[in-house]
Amino acid sequence: MVSRKHRHGESVAARAVRALRRTLYSSAAREVAEATRTAEVLQRPVTTGRQIAVTSIRGGSGKSTVAALLGTAYAHYRQDPVLFLEADPALGSLPLRLGAETVRWTTSDVADLVTPDMTLSDVTEHLVRLPDNAWLLPASQGRIGASLDSRAYERAVVALRRYFGVMVIDCETLPAEVGRVALAAAHSRVLTSPATPEGIGSTYAVLRWMQGLPRRLITGTTVVLTELTPHPGLDLDAATRELRSTGVRVHTLPYDRHLASGGPLHTASLAHPTREATARLAAEVFHLAQQPH
Repeated sequence: MVSRKHRHGESVAARAVRALRRTLYSSAAREVAEATRTAEVLQRPVTTGRQIAVTSIRGGSGKSTVAALLGTAYAHYRQDPVLFLEADPALGSLPLRLGAETVRWTTSDVADLVTPDMTLSDVTEHLVRLPDNAWLLPASQGRIGASLDSRAYERAVVALRRYFGVMVIDCETLPAEVGRVALAAAHSRVLTSPATPEGIGSTYAVLRWMQGLPRRLITGTTVVLTELTPHPGLDLDAATRELRSTGVRVHTLPYDRHLASGGPLHTASLAHPTREATARLAAEVFHLAQQPH
């Protein structure tokens, strides 16, 4: 396994400037107030487990990274168990992002292993333990050609949903069958797109297609524009307006050196703007997941 040095999301100079600004302009109180409001949303109780599906229409859009960030935020703030469920068997990067070194069972396996009489401790014996009361169910064991069909996915979700307050599902890219099934069944949907003209155009086309589906799908969807380079050269305000015209919410995940370096996600190494953007995104997505669309 290749060893990576944990690179901080911001440079030392950027962190120093931000600290100075907070001292001079007293922004700390506003940050605390916003953080408090966000925490209140993220800690709201649920009567049944919430399913949050994360997908994209192309690889390299930061889909698994966003899924890892969201689930990590929920696991940090919530008391009930959180499950990362990988529904992308094509050697997805979610286990890597979460620091999972070994896996035993996969989503297809668990679809036929979990029975209604099992307790949470019985179920988690088949999962990968993560920090903060969270677990991971990967879609493959690192095997090329591993498969996951929609029926196995549905059986796995039905079997597991009563054990976890929140399930973050890292889906196949659209228009794959499992990805479409996961989107339709989820309480809230996240569609990631690189902050590039091509990414915006393709995502807009998918959103226009979704407008022809039941309205709850589009109203419960949030688009995340991921900045894969420090200066993407895109008018983000114009892109956001275009995407919002379809009825979705839009958030931007700023460029972060730690995320860009790949490897396991360490929240302490994330840039401050990234942590703030993740908390806001997690709160809005969770709020949408509780709405009767």
